[in-house]
Amino acid sequence: MKLPQNKKEFALFMVVISIISVNIIAPLITFFELGFHMYIWADTIKVIPFIWIAVIALVLITYKPAECLTSRVVKEGDSFGAHIVINILFTVFLMSIFLTVIGTWIGSRHISMEPIRMFFYKWPRNFAIAFFVEACIAQPIARLVMVKIHQYKDSKAQKVQT
Repeated sequence: MKLPQNKKEFALFMVVISIISVNIIAPLITFFELGFHMYIWADTIKVIPFIWIAVIALVLITYKPAECLTSRVVKEGDSFGAHIVINILFTVFLMSIFLTVIGTWIGSRHISMEPIRMFFYKWPRNFAIAFFVEACIAQPIARLVMVKIHQYKDSKAQKVQT
């Protein structure tokens, strides 16, 4: 009930998670970098669509590797929660590595060596922010959307049967 059951639902699931994540994570990381000011938030809002495109591309690129790493840690008998938390951990781990560099390039609107040079200083904070947002906000909301869709489909199917 909490997971997408087809490609259309997977696309919706990914859109819900990515929109929530990008709109929370990007401004938070930017605020920690540059300060908590309205003009910084306004500037961040302008680049969010480009960051969102990068996030969608990275989700599609890191989906299989994250699944592979998850299967190495959790076993078939482990709980649904264990599978989800470990999958979120690996997905955020892989994506945060790339987005610490790519997100800085998009946000600053130029490519430089600065995000690579400062990677080990900035990545732990970025990872922690992203993991918290994914595990506590974005994924639970997306799973609730899936549950509601599946409940609606089930009730619709029951009405057809009667």
